[in-house]
Amino acid sequence: MTPDARETVDAYARHVNPAFMRLLGVLGYGRVFTRAEGNHVFDAEGRRYLDLLAAFGACPLGHNHPALRAALLACFDASPLFFSHVGPSPSAARCAQMLVERAGGDLSICLFSNGGAEAVEAGLKLARAATGRPGFLSCHGAYHGLGLGTLSVMDDTRLRGPFEPLLPGCETVRFGDVAALDAALRTKRHAAFVVEPILGEGGAVLPPPGYLAEAGALCRKYGTLLVLDEVQTGLGRTGAMFAFQGAGDERCTPDVVCLAKALGGGALPIGATLVRPEWHRKAYGTMDRFDLHGATFAGNALSCAAACATLSVIDAEGLVAAAARRGEALRDGLAQRLAGHPLVREVRGRGLMIGVELGPVDAAGLARLAAPLRAVVSEKLLGQWIALRLLESGVIAQPASQAWDVLKLTPPLTLTDTDVVTAIDTLGQVFDACRDVSSVLAAAAARIGRNALRGFAFP
Repeated sequence: MTPDARETVDAYARHVNPAFMRLLGVLGYGRVFTRAEGNHVFDAEGRRYLDLLAAFGACPLGHNHPALRAALLACFDASPLFFSHVGPSPSAARCAQMLVERAGGDLSICLFSNGGAEAVEAGLKLARAATGRPGFLSCHGAYHGLGLGTLSVMDDTRLRGPFEPLLPGCETVRFGDVAALDAALRTKRHAAFVVEPILGEGGAVLPPPGYLAEAGALCRKYGTLLVLDEVQTGLGRTGAMFAFQGAGDERCTPDVVCLAKALGGGALPIGATLVRPEWHRKAYGTMDRFDLHGATFAGNALSCAAACATLSVIDAEGLVAAAARRGEALRDGLAQRLAGHPLVREVRGRGLMIGVELGPVDAAGLARLAAPLRAVVSEKLLGQWIALRLLESGVIAQPASQAWDVLKLTPPLTLTDTDVVTAIDTLGQVFDACRDVSSVLAAAAARIGRNALRGFAFP
């Protein structure tokens, strides 16, 4: 490790997140990434990696796209008022107009924020203020962010536990279950039904056909706002500009759409919550309520410049259509390459949000392991081990944070045909070397044992 990289590791371990650094040392995952260009990142040792994670979808244009860099430099050259609080911001106005034009319909008001959790939080606040109802409904396995409000509409006990009690009146239903949704909404106690069009960190889970349209109809019937969390699915990720604009029975009419991640182009944090004007009027439409939601840095000139440039590049380079085409090629290619693999249950996804569900089809191999160990291997270890072996083969990917038995791929929308071939070949080779649960467990145990002797030190 270079001296500069060692200094980074030591400072991060002392001052940022010591436990994370120890965790990286358990399997030897640690790298210090120092540079990024296009669809690749580079570590301190000069090794190159194809990025199939893209910061969980936050880098839709790849890394350091020249048009994005030029837009940010131009913003500085213009000497704008970066934080405008005593009058309208030209940057925020332009960015809002571009988003509204792409969303279509009546989603004509834009509330800016600094990231995904804030964007969802804005939707929750607005729904309560507009409806006067206290409750929220969401889905099992959802991920909406790590704020107190967003944790309240998630059911992951590990993430929620240290911070409870959270907001009262929050309930969950099974994703895709229209009957359960109907039964919950008919109580008319929920301000909003908050849902991801595709469960992202829940494992790239697609709903049944027509689910979102039916959810929208039920919300209108019972006076509940439909809040779509498109923080991961928005801006081309699924092969449509927004997932709710998908073809046919995928279409729905949301009241609120939450965006972030991709909106900053991989350069700056920015979130946006698009809202129907009637709900905005009810929540904030009077002079004594206009300031009940906002943030000092929300809609700042530099972040809005990044967002506008990102939207322009997505249009100019046809990245929405490219995501649909290359996503299909990647998904179908992986399904064919991994067909019959004893540790692959399913390859699924839409556009460039793809999940490879792991888990031993090899029942005979699992039978040799004790039941608790089987659960750990199946649900916790396989995804992390595959991700590690991919890293060592020059590809960055990660399991879904709420479903460690699903390897989730969210590459840049700029993925090329060559990148698709490389991804399929590399994943195929890694899976070829991991065909048996017992051998994976033995290899992982040996690796962990060696690293334990080093105190799980960052490599």
